Amino acid sequence: MIPWASPLAQYRAHEDSIRAAIARVLNSGNYILGEEVESFERAFADYCGGGQAVGVASGTDALILALRALDIGRGDEVITVSHTAVATIAAILATGAVPALIDVDETTMTLDANAVEVALTPRTKALIAVHLYGRAADLDAIVGIVRQHKLALIEDCAQAVGGRYRGRRLGSIGDVGCFSFYPTKNLGAIGDGGLVLSADAKIAAHVKRLRQYGWDDARDTHEAGLNSRLDPLQAAILASKLPHLETDNSRRIAIAARYGSALADLPLVLPPASCGGDHVYHLYVVACEQRDRLRAHLAADGIGTAVHYPVPVHHQRGYAERVIVPENGLPVTEKIVGRILSLPIYPGLSDTDVDRVVESIRRYYQRT
Repeated sequence: MIPWASPLAQYRAHEDSIRAAIARVLNSGNYILGEEVESFERAFADYCGGGQAVGVASGTDALILALRALDIGRGDEVITVSHTAVATIAAILATGAVPALIDVDETTMTLDANAVEVALTPRTKALIAVHLYGRAADLDAIVGIVRQHKLALIEDCAQAVGGRYRGRRLGSIGDVGCFSFYPTKNLGAIGDGGLVLSADAKIAAHVKRLRQYGWDDARDTHEAGLNSRLDPLQAAILASKLPHLETDNSRRIAIAARYGSALADLPLVLPPASCGGDHVYHLYVVACEQRDRLRAHLAADGIGTAVHYPVPVHHQRGYAERVIVPENGLPVTEKIVGRILSLPIYPGLSDTDVDRVVESIRRYYQRT
């Protein structure tokens, strides 16, 4: 079976360094925050080109704490997309703010900057740009809009760690960058983990307080916070894998190029070249008619696939009644969710297995 993602393959590729990192933490006797977390925070900030990094318990918590550090809360509106992991919307709601959802661009499947103006109201305080599937959103247009309207810009980099836009690392362009280290991510922990990055020292300090009850260094509280600390075991594992991230992302890019060359003549919509940024292919997402038939064919051939995401957030119970959607709906989002399919992609995927996926897809289209 070829899985669509393989955290196990990532572990095996870096097993020796991961085991050494775990042993180091266990033998240190320090199991909450401490030097392992601080060392990873410094290394990650350096990798991103500067700023200050604050490790937290998950990518969702990173978004929640970033919003709170920007003083966004009850009654405020935050613009983002419905075509994203539900965590993006859950984080906005967790602060008491209201998600104002807009459509995506049909080609890139990231936030359509042309749709932002319609969603603006006097209550709009921020925009979350989701860098989906490893591709940067249209930051040139987005930055211009948020500056014009004096909005905070949060980059949701959960699927795009290591990506760039105009030469700058994603997460370093907005007011805040939020990262997830969920095991399937390009830089994955063995468990949950997240991080907030900001060039603004005040924002970073605010997040650092909020992640631990609102404490400052003297354990005096300034406001109510959370318990959202990056575990030192996960920090040590991530630090051991960070030096390999560029190589791992390069392998993802090579796999994507192999798919692109071999599938170009088929009735599939392939990921287009990234404009202004590096696509780091957290996912390789194609679009086609009768998606579920192709998916079933691949499954019968022992090839795993996934759909990211089959149900837009504005159609999900518990969320649909709490979000704002434009009067004309989200037609592009509604269209693409029935057509998209994520093919296998991860650094440990061999060329032989890529070719096996390609051969199966080509055989499917020869029969139909």
